[in-house]
Amino acid sequence: MAEFTSKIRTIEWIDTYSRMVDQTKFPEHFEYVDITNGQDMFDAIKTMIVRGAPAIGIAGAHGVVLYAQELAKTGLSGEDFICKLLEKADYMASARPTAVNLMWAVEKQKEIIKGFAGDVETLIEKLKENGKKLELEDIEINKKIGDYGAEVVPKGATILTHCNAGALATVGYGTALGVVRSAFANDPTVQVFADETRPRQQGARITTLELTMDGIPVTLITDGMCSYFMKKGMIDMVCVGADRIAANGDAANKIGTYTVAIAAKYHNIPFYVAAPLSTIDTSIKSGDEIVIEERSHEEVTHINGKPICAEGVNIINPGFDVTPHELIAGIITEKGILRPDYNKSISDAFRL
Repeated sequence: MAEFTSKIRTIEWIDTYSRMVDQTKFPEHFEYVDITNGQDMFDAIKTMIVRGAPAIGIAGAHGVVLYAQELAKTGLSGEDFICKLLEKADYMASARPTAVNLMWAVEKQKEIIKGFAGDVETLIEKLKENGKKLELEDIEINKKIGDYGAEVVPKGATILTHCNAGALATVGYGTALGVVRSAFANDPTVQVFADETRPRQQGARITTLELTMDGIPVTLITDGMCSYFMKKGMIDMVCVGADRIAANGDAANKIGTYTVAIAAKYHNIPFYVAAPLSTIDTSIKSGDEIVIEERSHEEVTHINGKPICAEGVNIINPGFDVTPHELIAGIITEKGILRPDYNKSISDAFRL
């Protein structure tokens, strides 16, 4: 398997702070921002300065360290420090309700906090080390996802993706775009069609940017065009990311994904979800139990700060939808490609 190295590092712990790409500035500017306290990290996750399930998981882990550093300056110690830090960790995990990776990564930090009996400074160092470990693991996991996914990409394929599940949604390689990168490393005739992804245009602003930076051919289409190109035989497969996957394989991803999956099923085009096992929430039986984040109405009523509809119109703006497992050809993970029956294949993957 040929190796592809992305030029992007989305988030990284540096000494006493977290450095991340500010994704609200795309495509005009590619800038890094340093997050130095817990509330700023909570806000960065909430306002989508950092976004993408794996990336916000790492951000959450970093946020726990930032809170620990702040609490250390107050003079708290012992049980008082532990209790307050766990409270802050739970607050950090609440920044966005749909992406389970945020809760998962914060829980990894909480396990260290609960099991620690030493001094505050040593605990902070342990939390930093674990945050850095999760960063490196994320990159390696995504490369494995990419390599497994590349095995099902036909030669010369055009891959449709929705939203951004690339390097900028992870620490630095990508889930769905990790599949693209690994496939492109072996076959440079592979190309991508990217849905614009209303209302925040992650496909237009982010997916096209990072693929262009990496020299991978990409064509931007509007969200309503996918069926047109599928009917014309111009799409060979669909690969998207996920923010939470239920035990039965139902997958929550950016709003509009469900529509793409229905169109792909009708046109007999395989629809794959690429995600690490940490995105699978085995505590919920189906997608009906996934909490769907309701986002600001202004995302729909405005583009680039300018209104596009009548004032006072009613708005409903769910950030995600759930694709039923029946529409998913496979879930590409670091343990391989899971196939139906997903209840069984998911359970088996966690035992490997």
